[in-house]
Amino acid sequence: MKNNIENKPHVKIKQQQRMKPDWLKTQIPGEGHYAEMLKLVKDNKLHTICESGKCPNIGECWGAGTATFMIGGNTCTRSCQFCNVATGAGEKLDPLEPFKVAQSINIMGIKHAVITSVDRDDLEDGGSIHWAKTVTTIREFNPETTLETLIPDFQGNTEQLDRIISVHPEIVSHNIETVRRLTKEVRVQAKYDRSLFVLSYLKEKGMKTKSGIMCGMGEAEDEILETMHDLRNSGVGIITLGQYMQPTTRHLKVAEYVHPDIFAMYKREGQKMGFDYIESGPLVRSSYHAEKHLSK
Repeated sequence: MKNNIENKPHVKIKQQQRMKPDWLKTQIPGEGHYAEMLKLVKDNKLHTICESGKCPNIGECWGAGTATFMIGGNTCTRSCQFCNVATGAGEKLDPLEPFKVAQSINIMGIKHAVITSVDRDDLEDGGSIHWAKTVTTIREFNPETTLETLIPDFQGNTEQLDRIISVHPEIVSHNIETVRRLTKEVRVQAKYDRSLFVLSYLKEKGMKTKSGIMCGMGEAEDEILETMHDLRNSGVGIITLGQYMQPTTRHLKVAEYVHPDIFAMYKREGQKMGFDYIESGPLVRSSYHAEKHLSK
């Protein structure tokens, strides 16, 4: 392992270009259920993060009847340095969006849906009322579909978090994304301890909680392990670890392509920590195998 973090100076994330290794190369999905789902999406002009985000696991997830949808508009009020979502003043919420998402899930025959959103710090309620309406509308039209809500931190506002809790999604996820030392550079307006508070609060209120970490942004292995410990101590039961990929040249460059053996080590260590479910690998994204996370 690398040196202990207390002996590491605060350094900027490395900015050199790196060649993508073989283990990050994926095949384009072909036929079968994926092709049927893609046709439904195109024919009905539906929108999923799976497709727009060019997720490497789209074929596997769609084949399993899982998809991810984003609500709250297409503009985020924060400027995280890893994310390709447009940043700016929040746009007016679409009152029909909850129905549109529910309709998309119905048309696609989704068994397990992941709902995420942009940050809406411009709104007094942080978008939490729109979130709750979306979940209840999805359930109205798709009573058999299970839900994971991948939420922002709502600035740690418990009243807003309570609105998510009140609609009882099967899983509530909030990604911590990176280690404490890099949080200010990677997530800018976010706070490491605030994310831990959000996850702890959700757990205390009876929610099944989940979080995710991106690797290869300049962190040390022991920093990842420390973050995993922090998440476990906050009651998180499900964790995902995957490789950070630079979306455009304007975003933070990849500092390191983490070897699959290191991801395997993180999984072993996570099992020792007592996580219920761990997804750890270069191609893992926060929604990978989301339907399986309901099993415990």
